[in-house]
Amino acid sequence: MIGVDTNVLVRLLTRDDPVQTAKADTVFRKASLFISETVLLETEWVLRYAYALPPESIYKAFFKLCGLPNVTLSNPIRMRTALEWYSEGMDFADALHLALCQDCREFFTFDLKLIRKAQNHGRCKVIEP
Repeated sequence: MIGVDTNVLVRLLTRDDPVQTAKADTVFRKASLFISETVLLETEWVLRYAYALPPESIYKAFFKLCGLPNVTLSNPIRMRTALEWYSEGMDFADALHLALCQDCREFFTFDLKLIRKAQNHGRCKVIEP
């Protein structure tokens, strides 16, 4: 299995560098790959800020990427949950934080926007100070 870095995902999804895109395509066609949550988190940030991609485009790309038969995630169920919440308008980082804390009784944050979004969607109990 090969771990994949953010820059490889960015090349694969944006196709903005022909040489690196070809190499990324080759790796994705021929190898079993591991993509960590941190790489997906960083990739979402790069695609949103550096490439100005809208969340729905990022969601669609991540959904397809995470569903490839040769891609392994450390927790595919939690990532699917995070992607679902992201598709419903939650910030990707917030959705991922909450999804990864599903075994916790509560999630403590000072982020009022996160509290509102999480409560509006009926997610795990988010508490504020």
